[in-house]
Amino acid sequence: MTQGIWISEAEVVSVMALPEAIDALRAGLREEAAGRATNMVKTHATWGNGSTLHAIGAVFEGWNIVGTKTWAHTAGGAMPLLVLLDAGTGAIVALIEAFALGQMRTGGISGVGTDVMARPDASRLAMIGAGKQSIAQIAAVAAVRRLDRVTVWSPTAANREALAEKVEQKLGIEAIATHTLDEALDAADIVTLVTRARAPVLTRDMLARGVHLNAVGAITPERVEFEPALLERATMTGADSVPQVRRLSQEFMTAFGDDEAQWVRLQPLSALIARDARRPADADLTIFKAMGMGISDLSLGIEIFRRVRDAGLGRPIPSITRQAPRLTLDQ
Repeated sequence: MTQGIWISEAEVVSVMALPEAIDALRAGLREEAAGRATNMVKTHATWGNGSTLHAIGAVFEGWNIVGTKTWAHTAGGAMPLLVLLDAGTGAIVALIEAFALGQMRTGGISGVGTDVMARPDASRLAMIGAGKQSIAQIAAVAAVRRLDRVTVWSPTAANREALAEKVEQKLGIEAIATHTLDEALDAADIVTLVTRARAPVLTRDMLARGVHLNAVGAITPERVEFEPALLERATMTGADSVPQVRRLSQEFMTAFGDDEAQWVRLQPLSALIARDARRPADADLTIFKAMGMGISDLSLGIEIFRRVRDAGLGRPIPSITRQAPRLTLDQ
């Protein structure tokens, strides 16, 4: 039996760049569309003042790998870990420190959604939110569309100014930290929304016709980023995981309720990829809702594992006995 390996954050970023993550995500989505990969729907628990514990996973029968990722999102930070297991034996294949992987996955899936759903000539991005995910989100959109300007808005001036400076330094794209949300949205072709808001940041009529929206931040029911009525304008809507949207997205649950005719409008990103779907020419808005799903994490994790293994990197994990020890019950 091959010994499992521990893969560090440094090794993750040394073997995979964001454009390659987007390619890996497309490959995993094609496996899902072909019926060779399935999600373990996310579960979560909350405590304290908004802290959350998450678990998510997937089965890749075609690649003979299963796995789960778990993390706690707290005010003090987070340290996610992805576990890859051999689908035939249950043995540990790899343990991957997954903070950078998660950023590439979350940014990358927006890149895939943007590539499918945004106008081919889209060149101006409005980034709403300036947290840890924001630079990866911008880089992912820049990987699939030629951006000539990024506007940044966050309620905290220092955060939006720092992000705009980082975009210009790291990506070489003109970036403007705007004083108001309306200024950020003005002339934008693509809007990416990544916040921890509990009330709508975007209302129904704030976006111009022709815009594509990536809604990424509200992944639990207590969070809301856009007004549910905004969905009335969407000509095309997609999601990484439709079941998780139905269980956890307050925006969609409020807008669609129990109306199955409405839910049919929400298409899995894997199905859009499989049929090479593109934005309808006359679309008002297109909306991609990202919830985070195990297939995305494992798509990246499996490819990272292969690259690390082939490069002779990683740290061997001490062998773990496959047989449960006999318990001693005597006093």
